[in-house]
Amino acid sequence: MLYTEQNVRENLRNRDGKRVFFLGKNDQLTSAARDFLTREKIPILPAEQARPEQYKLLGGGFVTEKPEHMTHLNGDVLVCKNHPRIAFRGAIDTLEAHLILCQLTAPASLQKDLEEILSFVRLLLRCEVLNEPIPDKKLCGLTSDEQRSRSHRPQEFYGQPHFMPSASDGAVMAQLNLCRCAARDAELKAVTAFTDRDGCATRQDLLRAVNRLSSLLYILMIRLKAKL
Repeated sequence: MLYTEQNVRENLRNRDGKRVFFLGKNDQLTSAARDFLTREKIPILPAEQARPEQYKLLGGGFVTEKPEHMTHLNGDVLVCKNHPRIAFRGAIDTLEAHLILCQLTAPASLQKDLEEILSFVRLLLRCEVLNEPIPDKKLCGLTSDEQRSRSHRPQEFYGQPHFMPSASDGAVMAQLNLCRCAARDAELKAVTAFTDRDGCATRQDLLRAVNRLSSLLYILMIRLKAKL
């Protein structure tokens, strides 16, 4: 396989708290991919080193073979597949799928925004897996605070009041609404996964990011309704 920079970014792994990239014997890197790894000081390791001799368990034990009912939390640490963080990753995967389906029917005016949101969702997942901070960046030209205010007061910014979507709004609106619902579901799972017993957030940056996703998708719905 020939790995592009995007492929490399999507396949980074965490080993002993550091980012690494495993490259197969017959695989190759594009120049941009290799430059990215060099610039970020991410070591390239043989793919055969990807499988540890034993897997750690959260309870303190270990196993030498990965059970079918368990999966990787990060690195060589295994958890049951119903672990809250794994459930959150599944919700993000579902959101990605809905965004891609929406892109198939969306008008040109929404394509760029949907692609930007999809890229951010994938970045969010990578940051969660690798325990990296979520960058505070604009999405679709809006800051987090602007996303919040515009989704709360659409009449003021877009001349379109709040509305409930219906079949008469068309297939694109229905797909956007599914994306919004998937983003809300991901947020609920994130709250379960990233708050402690006292209700305090353990990943405030991540919770803020997923909260804004549903607001941003609602803004796209408002824009579509207003024909902007």
